[in-house]
Amino acid sequence: MNAPMDDPPDATAAAFRAQALAASQRGDDALAEQAFSRLLELQPDDADALLFLASRQLGRGDAVRATEWLRAAQRARPQDAAILHQLGAAQVLAGDLRGAEQSLREGLALAPGMFVARLRLGVVYEQQGRRHEAMTAYLGAINAAQANGRWLSDETTAPGLRDAVKHATQYVAAGRRELFDAVIEPLRQRYGRTELARVDACLAIYLHERPAPLPDPRQRPKFLYFPGIPSQPFYPRERFPEQARLEAAVDVVREELRAVLSDAHERLVPFLGAPSAEAVAAKLLNSTGAAEAAWDAFFFYRHGVRYDANCARCPRTSALLDAMPLVRVRDHAPETLFSVLRPGTHILPHCGVTNTRLVTHLPLIVPPDCALRVGGQTHAWEEGRCVTFDDTFEHEAWNRSGQTRVVLIMDSWNPDLSEVERMAVADLVAAIGDFNQSVPEPLAHP
Repeated sequence: MNAPMDDPPDATAAAFRAQALAASQRGDDALAEQAFSRLLELQPDDADALLFLASRQLGRGDAVRATEWLRAAQRARPQDAAILHQLGAAQVLAGDLRGAEQSLREGLALAPGMFVARLRLGVVYEQQGRRHEAMTAYLGAINAAQANGRWLSDETTAPGLRDAVKHATQYVAAGRRELFDAVIEPLRQRYGRTELARVDACLAIYLHERPAPLPDPRQRPKFLYFPGIPSQPFYPRERFPEQARLEAAVDVVREELRAVLSDAHERLVPFLGAPSAEAVAAKLLNSTGAAEAAWDAFFFYRHGVRYDANCARCPRTSALLDAMPLVRVRDHAPETLFSVLRPGTHILPHCGVTNTRLVTHLPLIVPPDCALRVGGQTHAWEEGRCVTFDDTFEHEAWNRSGQTRVVLIMDSWNPDLSEVERMAVADLVAAIGDFNQSVPEPLAHP
């Protein structure tokens, strides 16, 4: 549309824009609205004008009209995630939940770190009765915000969002409690609540409904603490009679290990992951010599996934491990491997994830000046003699020699858990893993 005939000659788009911006800066929104409206007559796809007019309509409570302006702004700037966020928010107010979901999802695909947009997406899911999706959206928003130092308290939360953030936090807490309770309930029905009492306490600790009654300050599980069982760094050998089979076969295991190490195409991988995990390695590994620190692994199982080629490469070791009472949790355990610590490598002090399972080493190649320290207690490996410890105690290991050190690692259930408790923990950990996989990773806001 052309400018009206009575406009002065200099009534160009630039002049209207300047007039609108100046009026907005003075707080004269009525004049700014008038100038932006005139600007749109000359430039119908001016996104700044469309956004300002949309905000004015929202101020008047006309969310439907505001969404029309915002759709036009989005067409002008199709890759602008902030516009899609504003459009989604207006569509929520207009009652267009499907449209809001689409806009917010498109905006988050462009900018996953927009935690307020993710919070609004949770609102949309909740209003649609999509409980699980609402939970994961809310938790994704909270995680992303807190990764950016926001929503940690009222002081770090914008006043206009405080009620919404508190609601999201409560919604997630109630939803997770309901979800994980349902996982344990069949076992309660079958074995009785008394048999599952410690599991219930474990879940309450995980959900931060009660503090963890850690009896030893050296013990700091990063994921799941199971209360009511003895707390000790090292475990007596007599608790694990089945390990005698491993010790008796140490020569067989070592023979297969040496074949792996001698192969020019050895299948060793960094224990801490691909090169993308370099930052993690820098925090956990240190070199005591001239060579770079290196902690490698030859996995038989990792996170519950069987490495078939490696098992076939070492069939006797693999058969021995499969005959052991390993922890088995879908997508999590067992974890069995040759752990290869290169000369001069120091694994720095750190803590494991849960005291429901223990770690066993069968030492295969142990040069001098190699040791393991757990909870401040130092243990020197002896070739062919198993050692079992709780890695939720702060622990470290070092190889200060000029040769490679290798131990066979396997995990086992904590022997102080009952069979029913082991079943419950396996089900619970798998369910927690499934839920966490469905939550978006926290990202920095662009």
